[in-house]
Amino acid sequence: MTFESDIFILPGLGNSGEQHWQSFWEREYGFTRINQNEWDAPVKDVWIDTIDKALQHYNLQNVILVGHSLACSTIVSWTAKYNRKIKGALLVGPSDTEANTYPPGTTGFKPMPTNKLPFPSITIASTDDYYVSLARAAYFANCWGSKLVTIGNAGHINVTSGYTAWDEGLKFLKELDR
Repeated sequence: MTFESDIFILPGLGNSGEQHWQSFWEREYGFTRINQNEWDAPVKDVWIDTIDKALQHYNLQNVILVGHSLACSTIVSWTAKYNRKIKGALLVGPSDTEANTYPPGTTGFKPMPTNKLPFPSITIASTDDYYVSLARAAYFANCWGSKLVTIGNAGHINVTSGYTAWDEGLKFLKELDR
């Protein structure tokens, strides 16, 4: 499978390990990971600024961001802060930082951003994600103007849930890469 866009991988809290579908996509397709300085105790403004700095030399009209978990709200917050318009974003398993189930240790990620994205996006949600209820994921997708895709009982759509290569996810990414 080939892609026309510049595709960036944005992991969530703790980064995405070697078996995670984001790492697999990065290796298999040559996507670029935006590395954060602090994966375990992130500060929202630092993460947002890191995204902006990583993209400064790219034609944003050809950029697709692939966020997982905490990176989803980071992408939405980045858009609000910098008013950037990219080609699109794939937002997978958007963690609800306001939920009681969300782990402590992050700074500035509450409240959840609800601004409308100025570009196409697809939000992928599971019916049994520990970090976000389906109702909240649907609410966020609606606020963001994002197409919501529910993929059933898929946990947090990570390695623990069995998502490594995740070919189905590539089909959603391909929808944005037109």
